Amino acid sequence: MKKFFVAALSVLIVMSLAFSASAAGIMYIITPSTSNPFFGTEQRVGAAKVRALGYEPKCFSHDDDAAKQLELFEAAIADKAVAIICDNAGADASIEAIKKANAANIPVFLIDREINESGLAIVQIVADNAQGAAAIAEKWVEAMDYKGEYAELLGRESDTNCQVRSQNYHSVIDEYPDFKMVAQQTANWDQTEAYSKTEAILQAHPEIKGIISGNDTMACGAAQACIDAKRPDIKIIGLDGSDDAAGYIAKGQMVGTALQQIAKITEMAIEQADEYIRTGKKPATEKQLVPCIAITKDNVANLSQFVYTEK
Repeated sequence: MKKFFVAALSVLIVMSLAFSASAAGIMYIITPSTSNPFFGTEQRVGAAKVRALGYEPKCFSHDDDAAKQLELFEAAIADKAVAIICDNAGADASIEAIKKANAANIPVFLIDREINESGLAIVQIVADNAQGAAAIAEKWVEAMDYKGEYAELLGRESDTNCQVRSQNYHSVIDEYPDFKMVAQQTANWDQTEAYSKTEAILQAHPEIKGIISGNDTMACGAAQACIDAKRPDIKIIGLDGSDDAAGYIAKGQMVGTALQQIAKITEMAIEQADEYIRTGKKPATEKQLVPCIAITKDNVANLSQFVYTEK
């Protein structure tokens, strides 16, 4: 009888633990496509943090499609999610989805990309793209010896980050009169598109000495195009802090990148979501900036999976 009682008690304890682990609720993590390791990190790190805090994670990608994002928000509402963590599909296009979540009393916590309206999301936690772009642009102008013709690869122009990064690259570069931009093309954050655009730029402007790129994915496409064209002299920068970019930097095939601390940003958003769910208290500041770290050959060994560790 005693053995039966102990066994039954053990089952009850296990059932109780299982219930308590799921009782905190479902937390949605919605990002752009995880084919980009940056966004894959958001889902990987986010899911681990959500589980650690006792919630059930559900991870989805909107593929930068606002209509698909809206469907995912509607799914979160149907699931009675306790919070949505989102790297959004557009500064204006995402507002409707967030308003729907608000109407259903589901708090939204934005990471990486801002929207063009305050007071809808509980927080908007982003990397300081202005600071990061300027920091790595300083390294680039030095590598270029403060002169020369260059090209720029832009991200998706509807994305706020595209504009901020480009403006702050130029806030540094345009201070030096001996630079000349001979081409500026959109590659939509895509590596394959950046490769083909770089091929065309090299053919049209064989005299260029540098390429500035709005993210690492495009920078890696540009770097590979330059390698294949036997142009190792071209100085290239990106912005993200990906392991792929780190590989090119370590080999001297890129000048550098600016690390957006996206693992830290994602964990911050989830911790603040947990605090809000438990206490109802909003953070003191909606818009929060996390500084970027300039990565060059000198410190690239400290970078792994979007985490920088001093060695």
